[in-house]
Amino acid sequence: MKTNFPGADYWVRRISEQEMPALGSMIRTLEQLAKDEVSSMAVLGRSIMHDNALTSRVLRVANSAIYNKGISQVTTLSRAAVVLGFDVIRNICITAKLLTSLLENKNMSPAVYQRLLKLMAHSFQSAMLTKMMLADYGEELQEEAFIASLLYHLGESAFWSVAGQPAEELDGLLTNCDNNISRLQVSRDYLGLSFNQLTQGLARSWGLGELLMKSLLNPDERTPEVRTIFLANKLSDVMSDSDVSPEELQRRLRQCAELMALPITEFQQRLQLCLEATRRLSIDYGAKVLLQHLPKRETLAQLAPSPQLVPRVADVSILLEKLRQLTLLAQDKPDFNQVILTALQGLLDGLGLDRCAVLLLSPNRKRLQPRITLGDNAEQMKQSFVLELNEDAIMLKSCLEKQQACWQGKDSETLPVGDILQQQLPVNGYLVAPLRVENKTIGIFYADRQTTGREISQQDFDSFTHVAQLANLCLSLAFRGS
Repeated sequence: MKTNFPGADYWVRRISEQEMPALGSMIRTLEQLAKDEVSSMAVLGRSIMHDNALTSRVLRVANSAIYNKGISQVTTLSRAAVVLGFDVIRNICITAKLLTSLLENKNMSPAVYQRLLKLMAHSFQSAMLTKMMLADYGEELQEEAFIASLLYHLGESAFWSVAGQPAEELDGLLTNCDNNISRLQVSRDYLGLSFNQLTQGLARSWGLGELLMKSLLNPDERTPEVRTIFLANKLSDVMSDSDVSPEELQRRLRQCAELMALPITEFQQRLQLCLEATRRLSIDYGAKVLLQHLPKRETLAQLAPSPQLVPRVADVSILLEKLRQLTLLAQDKPDFNQVILTALQGLLDGLGLDRCAVLLLSPNRKRLQPRITLGDNAEQMKQSFVLELNEDAIMLKSCLEKQQACWQGKDSETLPVGDILQQQLPVNGYLVAPLRVENKTIGIFYADRQTTGREISQQDFDSFTHVAQLANLCLSLAFRGS
């Protein structure tokens, strides 16, 4: 079906001037400010301060566990830019405004709205994957690539959000297409241009970065950032496709792992953490509606299971030796790290656990953040295993406030942990115990068998509690004598 739409210029003008002038204007302002960071800090706050809802959303994200690594809470945009860096705050502003502008348009049919939700979830996941895959590069490049990946489908997203009747007609035509190639052709025939061309037009009009244009015009370019954006989008495609074959998913996983020079098992572990972070961050952005279209770690595990790891076997002799060492340390005024490492080693190898950690309360006591981690994927755990203490985190709050060890397992009496935490904690069980200095709780001991999926038992809990109590006694004696 051919239409008489006048092409890219018409849609760029309509989207920029009639439908989304606030989004285009804000992005232009932020891109200009990026060229003069000295004066941009103060101007940043003024540029969006008239939008109270947006400011509140940006500050919520800036104070989230993913961005706020133990620092005090920020209450103004200019302060957030100073603490986190202008590039980070600029991207949070763009992401928040983009999600608001596209998803809060009420003039869409249910079918078009669902199509937009799926595309926005795909774009958000792609952006998070891109940033994760560029973790070894500088922050400036990571942030630029994040936005380029997020806006990679800007033209199509904007069309579904604002086009009205044409969007409904095209949605009906695409419903009968059975593959991506035919969908691209139908869209091009109907509109007289491709969505890629529309994104290019908006990118030029809004002054978006060079990396986005490179990714659109030369997606096969072999530079790390362009290649990463391309593969992140392809991987997001296959993860969101319910009909994808395990072979196709494995092919994309291998390509991504090779680009990062990682074993595929290591890449899959990082990918799992990235999927969890994306789901948490979508909630912080006020876009919980995207969750239904974001890939879940359980789905990925079913399609691409990691090779079975050899589990650690419980060793009573190691457990007794570590308990003996803790008893001796209690007499010698040990330092904090020495006590914690001895206790965690006893938990890991004495009980045959997969991973364990000590997490400390943040200054505002609203989250638990890793201090020391041991076991499988310890470094990734230290970077991303942050537990929010919201009103639903009843188990963690009970542990902290009542100073009681708790566990979740097949035979335990489970307390609620909340929807967000449930995405991070293993379904097969975990152990927590308060970390105390004298009578003040400063964090928790944590342990699980997430990697191998083995159950946590009552005996595991009893031994875990014993080790934690002895470690707490060591710390209390050490600090009391100091």
